[in-house]
Amino acid sequence: MFRSRACSLGATRLKIVDLASGDQPIFSEDRDSVIVFNGEIYNHLEVRRELESLGRRFQTHCDTETVLQAFLEWDTNCFERLRGMFAVAIWSNSKQRLVLARDRLGIKPLYIAERGEDIFFASELKGILVHPEIERQLSLEGLDCYLSMNYVPCPWTLVDGIEKLPPGHWLEWRDGRTNKHAYWRIPEIIPKPISFEDAKTELDFLLNQSVREHLMSDVPLGVWLSGGVDSSTVLHYAAQASSSQLRTFSITFNGQSFDESQYIRQVVEHYGTDHQQLDLCPEEDLEGAIEDITYYSDEPSADSGALPVWFLSKLCKTQCTVAFSGEGADEIFSGYLTYRANRIARQLKNIPPSAIDLALRALRFWPASKEKISIEYKLKRLLQGSLMPPERAHVYWNGTFSDAEKATLLRVPLPGALRDVLARLGASLPGDGISPFLEFDQQYYLPDDILVKSDRVSMAHSVEVRPPFLDHRIVEFAATLPVDLKIRGTNQKYLLKEVMRSKLPTPILQRPKIGFDIPAHEWFRGPLRAMLMETLASAESEHSELFNFEAIRNYTEQHLNRRINIGYHLWGLIMLFMWMKRWKIQSKPSLASKRQVIAAGL
Repeated sequence: MFRSRACSLGATRLKIVDLASGDQPIFSEDRDSVIVFNGEIYNHLEVRRELESLGRRFQTHCDTETVLQAFLEWDTNCFERLRGMFAVAIWSNSKQRLVLARDRLGIKPLYIAERGEDIFFASELKGILVHPEIERQLSLEGLDCYLSMNYVPCPWTLVDGIEKLPPGHWLEWRDGRTNKHAYWRIPEIIPKPISFEDAKTELDFLLNQSVREHLMSDVPLGVWLSGGVDSSTVLHYAAQASSSQLRTFSITFNGQSFDESQYIRQVVEHYGTDHQQLDLCPEEDLEGAIEDITYYSDEPSADSGALPVWFLSKLCKTQCTVAFSGEGADEIFSGYLTYRANRIARQLKNIPPSAIDLALRALRFWPASKEKISIEYKLKRLLQGSLMPPERAHVYWNGTFSDAEKATLLRVPLPGALRDVLARLGASLPGDGISPFLEFDQQYYLPDDILVKSDRVSMAHSVEVRPPFLDHRIVEFAATLPVDLKIRGTNQKYLLKEVMRSKLPTPILQRPKIGFDIPAHEWFRGPLRAMLMETLASAESEHSELFNFEAIRNYTEQHLNRRINIGYHLWGLIMLFMWMKRWKIQSKPSLASKRQVIAAGL
């Protein structure tokens, strides 16, 4: 802990690898500067050698001190030299200057709250909420986005007045004034001429390089394995670079019509890993896990994939404290079905809306068997999205409530934050029909949904997740690729699959794409029904001035009676209400005073 009259810094950090610095701030040699740090710097030895050649002297062997020394040598220009995942705070006492920074892709979180001339910050939202001077008021801007997108895009959070520092940015506080600057941005997708063979060679080199750097660890390391191309690719390069047997971990779902186990088994046998697998079923403590997620996730996760990630992290913790994931490949190389949906919707624009309405009405009579629920849900949303502007349809396919549905849930108008987020995407359309959506997902969906889910849930189990696909050199390379090397007809992630064609078992490259979500529709009619009803009843007594619970009950009853399938919508609502209850978030203005202090921590 560091305290002065102007600034307080604190760090409570999990010691996952020997490179970590423990739970104490690190000082410069003259003790004028101090740093607190969360994350890993994969090229810190390279940076350290350069600093030593410039005369810098080190007191420790940790990457945290490397960041401090780099800052003292190059100031804020140091951040563009770092490769890794990090949130950092550096205080210079003689200059009365604070600098905050976040990694390029937003793998690690950093929250800020400015109050007059003062600033609060932390790597967990709860680190700011714990201060008694911070009001816990629900942000309507955040709510506007959450109910549609399933997550809250940067800079907002769901707490009024608390924001996220954007990925790839640093912030300077001095004399009560702040200044933000981007040292890296999501690259604009501008295809450049490249031969197919050269593209394969370059991607193979970059993947090999990234995975080797990410292997930096003095503790057991594992791979989260789904049996898909992304995680299997990471496993392939890790197996090539590692001299020891790797551990792999998987979650499957009991009773699902699509069985991933056969693909997982093929990859495990191909690479000879030490494999652990859990079949996630209602007999597990689902309610207990959901309660815990509302605590550790900082903001409510409307992505139901948080639940299997919770059990995956718990399974992994039994043998490993560092795990690789395949996250990022879908957003970089065009892996989501939504990218094909964008193209299909363009064709559906040629069909009269009345014909689409007729098809939607016909879907009400779709047989409600477990095997057909997923198909019916996706088809219905595809048709509904085709009636929307393309930018709105894109977030609708990954989200939940339409604008009309959202309006029925609330008793007050929302401020239009979603409209502002989508404006830039809409301005860049139509383009090639793919690139604007990739850029949007890399800027918002990846850091504010996928990486939030992975980081918060895994760290709750003291597991550090590393995503090698999110090396910024891979992201920048992918931005230069022609669109037909990402998606070609129905073949998505085309270049990645071609690179792996001679490396992975053939069925892995040909298997269908599915999500990592719980069978929410059925579980809310069965094992999670009691939790659903209790949560909604409790929320109605607290938040009926903002939310229209008559409409929420109507949606819920229709779902329970199998007239509609909105399990993912209900997941987002109960996670929101449980989170608000856990952290005492108010849905109407508080009369508490707004006194201001300086407080900080990572």
